[in-house]
Amino acid sequence: MAIQTSNDVDDFHEQLKAILPRLRIYALSLTRDRDAADDLVHDTVIKALTGRRSFQPGTNLAAWLFRIQRNEFISGLRRQRPSVPVDTAIAESLSHPAHQDSGLIMREFVMAFAKLVPTQREALLLAVLEGLPYEVIAAHTGVSVGTVKSRISRARDTLERLLLEGESRLPSIAERDLSDEAAEAPAAGR
Repeated sequence: MAIQTSNDVDDFHEQLKAILPRLRIYALSLTRDRDAADDLVHDTVIKALTGRRSFQPGTNLAAWLFRIQRNEFISGLRRQRPSVPVDTAIAESLSHPAHQDSGLIMREFVMAFAKLVPTQREALLLAVLEGLPYEVIAAHTGVSVGTVKSRISRARDTLERLLLEGESRLPSIAERDLSDEAAEAPAAGR
């Protein structure tokens, strides 16, 4: 890009002054308001002066200025574009809850449930899903009612820890089997 001399700058300013009345007429035709037209001409001149280095001498200055004015007018329309506030109830009715969360939660639950000791899993299934009373579960499994209550309680505690805290704080399967058998030993002697 060639270095601009003071004559080029003065020439640019003189040409800009000469085009101002035409810019005002064009701005009036765009805005249909005198004040808005004056503001548009002002913004156009500011943009032209700021970007005069991008103007190539010898090309059509009027076309360049009218393009700047047109783009500035369109940008102003975009800034004034009306926006509609969306009511929260409407927004919630338009959106759908995520479905992948329920699948992930169910997968985590099934994995945690599979890690329960089989006797605890059986007692929990019979009590929660089948809705059987503790006495019927005790008769079905051949253990005391206290053992059934203990198995269900331990199963719930273990599930809670697995789902909330992960596996890091859970006893191993062997430890759980030993503690479950220790709880059943007094019941078997009765």
